[in-house]
Parts: sequence; C-alpha cells; structure tokens
Amino acid sequence: MKRFFNILLVSLLVLSLALTAAMAEGDHRVAKDGAQMQTDDPTMPTRVPMEGGTKILLHFGDTVIPGVLNDSETAQALIAKLPYTQHMSRYSHDFCGVTEDLPYNADEEHYGWLNGDIDYATDAPYFTILFEDQDESEIYGNQVNIGVITCPLADIAALEGSYDVLIELDQ
Repeated sequence: MKRFFNILLVSLLVLSLALTAAMAEGDHRVAKDGAQMQTDDPTMPTRVPMEGGTKILLHFGDTVIPGVLNDSETAQALIAKLPYTQHMSRYSHDFCGVTEDLPYNADEEHYGWLNGDIDYATDAPYFTILFEDQDESEIYGNQVNIGVITCPLADIAALEGSYDVLIELDQ
C-alpha cells in the first residue's frame, strides 16, 4: 500500500511539473492566433481590417485617425455609445485611457497585440490603440481586440501628450 501511494505521489508531481512547464512556455492565446494579417508593409497596421466592419474616426485634436471596429461583443457595445469621448495619453507603444467597463467574451481574451490594434484591456479597464512593439507584446495579457486603425502607424506614433479623443462613426 505504501508503494502505491509513493507511485501516486510521484505521478502527481510529474503531472504538476508538466503543467507548470506548459504554462511557462506560453501555452495561451495570442493576438496573431486566427488573425488575418499583412506583413508586406511594416508602415501599416499588421491586422487586416474586418470586411464589413464599422468604420470610425478618432479625433486627436486636429489629427484624425481612421479605423474599423470588428463584430465582437465589446466593439458592438462601444459602437452603441458613439459618438463617445475617451481621454487617452501617449505611452511607449500606445495611446491608452481608463474607460467604462464593457462586456466581453472571455474566449476572445489574448496576450499581446498586433501593431495598429484597437484593444480593450479587461483588467483595468483600458481603451488602447497599440502602434509598436508587437514582437515583445505577448507578456501583456487581458487584451480583447475590437478593431484596427487604417492609416500609417506613423500618423498616431507622431502624436505626443494627452487628448480627449472624440470617437465617431465615419459617415
């Protein structure tokens, strides 16, 4: 009987180590999983906008950034609020601002982003437009993609400071 328990204990230990190793190797959903991407032009967003998505305009003062929102539950909740003003500030790889809680499907949460993504971060909650560092981004979790900007990444990367960003439908 003692031998049986020792074998059981060793088996549980091996299983536990295997699960820990799988988690450490990044066994989780990432932004590029299932994404339609373009890689020919690094000056443009990586994610290809959803065909038939909702076109929007984001007004950063006099600079207008066009984008397309997808059909996710979160994007649809944001669309229902438009026109909407979101305070956002420039950080190293994005513009970001604390926003209202929005509904989301936990199956759509992932780690990281693709350059040009418009995301909702479920842990804060944050509304964010990410424009660089996609290759190092998979350490950041709790992301739900809700769309993508549709202009050169340099257009948003050139902006500095904080803005009250008007988000509206593109008529």
